[in-house]
Amino acid sequence: MSANERSFFLKDDGRIPNNQELPVIIYEGIFSDNPNDIVATFNRHNWTGSWSGGIYDYHHYHSNTHEALGVRSGQATILLGGDSGERLEVKAGDVVLLPAGTGHQLVEASEEFEVIGAYPNGMTPNIVQQDPAKRAQALQEIQNVPVPETDPVYGDNGPLLRKWVK
Repeated sequence: MSANERSFFLKDDGRIPNNQELPVIIYEGIFSDNPNDIVATFNRHNWTGSWSGGIYDYHHYHSNTHEALGVRSGQATILLGGDSGERLEVKAGDVVLLPAGTGHQLVEASEEFEVIGAYPNGMTPNIVQQDPAKRAQALQEIQNVPVPETDPVYGDNGPLLRKWVK
């Protein structure tokens, strides 16, 4: 397994908090040889609670957990961080690691687009939309989400442990 890895921070846009402490991490092409290995790899590294399908076509985030999205098939454009955030092109074999609070939305996708989602220790994610009334609570929850013990792709070694553990 090898991939081009990159990461970036997203700013709080006043509506989507994003995560000011942890960057989004992208593993480009990590499963390009066998996208069907995504679920087993996530599970082996204790990123469980897996589901498969698409990504919601509206801005949302999870204030109570981090999320790994592995692209099993197809390609898509997703918007991270809110209306003025980062557009990200993803394709089969890519993994996107979203720290708690990171807004994400599907912009467009090929017909066969499918992702596998998973969470550290099988957490059950909440779904928070752009609601000013819930913002203070969401910010508090995001700060209390612990850094996972393992990287969803590499386990005890990997970008998460280099970039998220201080």
